Amino acid sequence: MTTALTNRDVDHSPGRSPSTPPARRRPRTRRRTLAWAAFFLAPSLVPLTAFTLIPMISSAWVSLHEWNLISPMSWVGIDNYVNLLGDQRTRAAFSHTLAYIVGYLPLTYIGGLLIALALNAAIPARSLLRSAYFLPVVTSWVVVALVWQWLLNPNSGLVNTVLGALGLPEPGWWTDPTWAMPSIILASAWKDLGFIMVILLAGLQAIPGELYEAARVDGASAWHRFWRLTLPLLSPSTFFVVVISLINGFQVFDQVYVMTAGGPGGATQVVVGEIYDLTFRYGRAGEASALSWLLFAVVLLVTLLQMRGQKRWVTHA
Repeated sequence: MTTALTNRDVDHSPGRSPSTPPARRRPRTRRRTLAWAAFFLAPSLVPLTAFTLIPMISSAWVSLHEWNLISPMSWVGIDNYVNLLGDQRTRAAFSHTLAYIVGYLPLTYIGGLLIALALNAAIPARSLLRSAYFLPVVTSWVVVALVWQWLLNPNSGLVNTVLGALGLPEPGWWTDPTWAMPSIILASAWKDLGFIMVILLAGLQAIPGELYEAARVDGASAWHRFWRLTLPLLSPSTFFVVVISLINGFQVFDQVYVMTAGGPGGATQVVVGEIYDLTFRYGRAGEASALSWLLFAVVLLVTLLQMRGQKRWVTHA
């Protein structure tokens, strides 16, 4: 028996071949799309996997072991985390890191905002000043730390020389446990002011000038224009600056290592410095990996809280 095909039984849609069923072509098209996507993502995906994802997974695995970088690892489970949470040195490292952030964040934001406001005005050599303020950002941390270590030298530093000439007290700076952390904060703020300035300056320049003109017509003073107009419209840039500064603050290490090496007497030992010492000084790589994951958890929690709280104070024009 033969069956006759009518025109309704054959799909004559444009671009569709009657010989290849659509269900069979769809997976082939999807595989081709995925192959092209992998090809274009490979230059960034391969380094991300090799230098970020694999080390993170390896660190998580090491954190569950006791390992001195030489002998074979031995399984300890979550003992490393339990020991760190009850360790006085860990609590001290976190408290020193928080003290650094408390001093560093307001100083850099207020200083960067003042510089951005000044350089947003029509002043002579504005472009040159912007470049000068940004120059420390691209300077090596080792160079910056060594320069500030010399400036704050208690015996022959320029800062104490000026203070002595003015009849003011001459602190011990990085050699004094009381002044060691302020020394690091000063050096860090000086280096990062240019970065904060650039971000806030971009935010200032994005505010329409018509809004200031309308505020002047309504009789708003300079202070009211700043408080009621500039700060709210600058809040997205402020939010970005705060998030980035907090993340960088929790990871502070270079300037501490060069200027004080965690001293004097452990007064400036921060979390990343403790991770370094546990790994390379004491041969406790398992605890160091566990501490790095505790730090990651703290940074992630703080960032999520900021992301959640931005709806209350960030104004998107």
